[in-house]
Amino acid sequence: MKSIREIYKIGKGPSSSHTMGPERAAKLFREDHPDADAFKVVLYGSLSKTGVGHGTDRVLREVLSPLPTEIVFSNDPLPPGAHPNTLDFIAVKNGQETAPFRVESIGGGDIRLPGKRDSHSEEVYIEHSFAEIADFCKWRYIHTLSEYVELNEGPEIWDFLMEVWQTMKRSIEEGLAAEGILPGGLNVKRKAKELYETKLAIREPALVEFQQLAAYAYAVAEQNADNGTIVTAPTCGACGVLPAVLKYVQDTRGLSDEEICRGLATAGIIGNLTKRNASISGAECGCQAEIGTACSMAAAALAELYKQDLDQVEYAAEVAMEHHLGLTCDPICGLVQIPCIERNAVAAMRAMNACNLSYFLTGSRRISYDMVCRAMKETGVNLDHRFRETSEGGLAKIYNRKRAKRN
Repeated sequence: MKSIREIYKIGKGPSSSHTMGPERAAKLFREDHPDADAFKVVLYGSLSKTGVGHGTDRVLREVLSPLPTEIVFSNDPLPPGAHPNTLDFIAVKNGQETAPFRVESIGGGDIRLPGKRDSHSEEVYIEHSFAEIADFCKWRYIHTLSEYVELNEGPEIWDFLMEVWQTMKRSIEEGLAAEGILPGGLNVKRKAKELYETKLAIREPALVEFQQLAAYAYAVAEQNADNGTIVTAPTCGACGVLPAVLKYVQDTRGLSDEEICRGLATAGIIGNLTKRNASISGAECGCQAEIGTACSMAAAALAELYKQDLDQVEYAAEVAMEHHLGLTCDPICGLVQIPCIERNAVAAMRAMNACNLSYFLTGSRRISYDMVCRAMKETGVNLDHRFRETSEGGLAKIYNRKRAKRN
């Protein structure tokens, strides 16, 4: 497996697949064609159908400027096996177009460039499943996944994770302070500040907990929707789940930033496993791949911070993913707002519940994390394409139909 650095990418929202990945590819293509007179980019699949809402055309023009750039939203079908987020780059010189160079934006800000640099980073972990990791840890008397991460990545990983955590905290702080309407035309009002400052008539502990978690998750998700700086965990659309849970546990347990980084390390392994053995791409496997993975990462991080053992960490992650199986990706108007922002808050609470279940019931479980990952991949690839980030089905379709009737 790759370094957990591949899971946590600091950048601007709203979409790791639709903005961060294409931005990364465009920078590489521009470097390879310094003498071009102009560029042309052809978007396919989900990039074509929801690229405007996600800002794909905007970010491509920004990166390739000042040269003129033509963006084509193609309806041509992709060949079998191609990723739903595919785009072709074409350089124009003296009126002549070069052969198209195909790139796949595979989720989490990563890109696949066949035969080119940046396609594959170095393998850091020999183990490729939770079962293999657990066996290795037991053989080496390693008690936590954070120890396992340090063994493979070296002590310098903690400086990286500290930067990730500080960025996550800033995104929470900025989101809690911001007000107004999110861009995109849906007129979605920011709600994090209101959630955080609302005075409860009854200080019911469960309600207090949810208010705080929801406010933190909304803060980050709204920053993402407003093109703010966030950390993929594992994607932009699911970026609010893990920070919300970690900030809540730091507030309530008095944990240091260094201790929180231990949770980030554990979460990174879960994200890595899911990315390698299933998917973290909403266009490929639906929202279960994004929010489901984020919930699993957060649940595992909590289990680590609550001093649970490896079996309990695995169970927490498994429960979190299992109950997101089949979750569709049908963003209204192709924006990372409805239902995406709410889902971050709901998943943060689910992560807490999954961790609590792992404390009580680990010995009775029948499903491993490796099994639920395979089930998620099988479920995702068999979802109708309309429910995998194209905004052609589900909530997106029904909302557009109702809006058309009103108009």
